[in-house]
Amino acid sequence: MIEISSYITIKAHEIELIPIRAQGAGGQNVNKVSSAIHLRFDIGNSSLPDVYKQRLLSLSDRRITKEGIIIIKAQLHRTQEKNKLDALARLEQLIKSITVVAKTRRATKPSRNSQRKRLDSKKKHGQNKALRRSNNDS
Repeated sequence: MIEISSYITIKAHEIELIPIRAQGAGGQNVNKVSSAIHLRFDIGNSSLPDVYKQRLLSLSDRRITKEGIIIIKAQLHRTQEKNKLDALARLEQLIKSITVVAKTRRATKPSRNSQRKRLDSKKKHGQNKALRRSNNDS
């Protein structure tokens, strides 16, 4: 069971964990041990609130299929148990990322003082260049 917040949890039967063989180096052992984990979580059939489901489905994340299934492949660790915990943690992090609502940005104007300082520095820079130009002509 994954606890997203104090009132939202994901039951264990909603998450499908399939052991698979890991890719990459590992010698002969990699061919006979299924240490990687393939996690599948169906957003539509989950017990998440509808708001969370909509936000998850609207994400442009390559781990979410068109059918609304989150697929996470964990093969970072050598043991199946650590990979299982890693996959569950990544699912939890993905779901928690949608709970944070970004603040709306308000357009602001620079202050008069900052505008004046900017123009003064531009004038000074231009004067320096003009002095260089007049020195090179002679």
